[in-house]
Amino acid sequence: MKAYSLLFLLIIIATIGFSQEKPTLTLTLEETIALAQSDAPNALIAKTQLSNNFWRFKSFEADYKPQIFFNATLPSLNRTISEITLPDGSVQFVPQSFMNNSTNISVFQRIGQTGGTISASTGLRRIDIFDPGSVSYLSNPITLQLNQPIFGFNSFKWDKRIQPLQFDEAKRNYSENMEAVATSAAALFFDVYIAQISVSAAEKDRANSDTLYRIAEGRFSVGKIAETDLLQVEISKMNASAALSRSTLDLQASTENLRNFLGIKNIVDFNLVPPVTIPTFAIDINKALEYALENRSEIIAYERRKLEAERGVAQAIGDNGIDINLSGSVGFSQTDATIAGAYTSPLDQEQLTLRLSVPIMDWGKAESERQIAQSNFELVTMQVEQDRINFEQTIRLRVRQFDLVRTQTALAARTYEVSQKNFDITKKRYLIGKIGVTELNLAIAEQDKSRKSYMSALRNFWLAHYEIRRLTLYDFMENKELRREVKF
Repeated sequence: MKAYSLLFLLIIIATIGFSQEKPTLTLTLEETIALAQSDAPNALIAKTQLSNNFWRFKSFEADYKPQIFFNATLPSLNRTISEITLPDGSVQFVPQSFMNNSTNISVFQRIGQTGGTISASTGLRRIDIFDPGSVSYLSNPITLQLNQPIFGFNSFKWDKRIQPLQFDEAKRNYSENMEAVATSAAALFFDVYIAQISVSAAEKDRANSDTLYRIAEGRFSVGKIAETDLLQVEISKMNASAALSRSTLDLQASTENLRNFLGIKNIVDFNLVPPVTIPTFAIDINKALEYALENRSEIIAYERRKLEAERGVAQAIGDNGIDINLSGSVGFSQTDATIAGAYTSPLDQEQLTLRLSVPIMDWGKAESERQIAQSNFELVTMQVEQDRINFEQTIRLRVRQFDLVRTQTALAARTYEVSQKNFDITKKRYLIGKIGVTELNLAIAEQDKSRKSYMSALRNFWLAHYEIRRLTLYDFMENKELRREVKF
């Protein structure tokens, strides 16, 4: 398939724009789809959505890598009169004048499997007392800290299972959106093409009706036909003019719809070259189902939905049971009037805290929330299984319908060909006076009906083809995968 870029399209329009007042853009169905998937607003929206999901996933990945921070206070100056509690318990207002400077480098790491966090830091603090003048330093050469919830809900572990699924789902959804763009482009393509054919047929019908009316007037003047026959021909002429007006309006509307969908801002006409030859490739139902189960985003979504419901159960249990949190730190520190002294013979320091929360009476609230989460998990599981069954049935149905549409298209093409020949023969017989206007009108109506049926069948065939491409992310006509990989 030939890919058109927006720049290439603008070059085409700019080039032909100088040669005529209203340029005409010639496109095949494949070229229209390639153009839509390259630069159409819907395609750009799909790419932007994927980009958002990509960077959201990269942000999630970064959360589980070491985070390094540098913090500094340079300086914090304080000149105030503060309320100070003296050792004897009395309160006195004392003027204070000092400056505080500090620097700190820390490394922070989440522990996904346990839900805790660990960090390491080193820092130095300096305090300048202005009255009386003195300087002191406090060093923390190394400090290790751990914060670990026990028995609680571990959101880190569940995110590591769910977030990759969400991103994989987004990538597959992007491929599906691009195939949806192809389906919409094909629908708009045939809307314009059918409108063009209708205008051409309406112009031909009006020309024929004018000719037939002049002939009918001549025959009526010499008494060869009745006035009722002349009136029927006149009505046919008026109907032909009305049909041309309707077809012209439909063409203008469909052309605008296609132009807007492709993102073409210039006013252009389209010369569309339809794929009138129906390909004979076969689609095996089992193969179509296999590709759909392998490529579609729904398959990932089923697993994600079950995991999210399972996470809800784990959260309901973890948030409503015994809550134990262990936190502690070990390290070294020292203070001195000089920097060198602050790092000489540092003293060890330890902190350990164990917090415990045990629900005693909640009037059944915890049990209710656990039952709600469990019930929701069971409901989601059943819904996923039913959605999966419906998904597989849809694939099988679309493949069967595709074979039927192909047969109907071939029949409609042959019927239209026969109706054209029948009209030509009927018209010749009417011109030589062998038949009346009623038989001619029947032939005209039959030709118009078969033409519309053929155009509709041709449109339905190609839309069914692109719909199967979207449902399976596989092109059975070209025998190739349609899953797209986008680099950022």
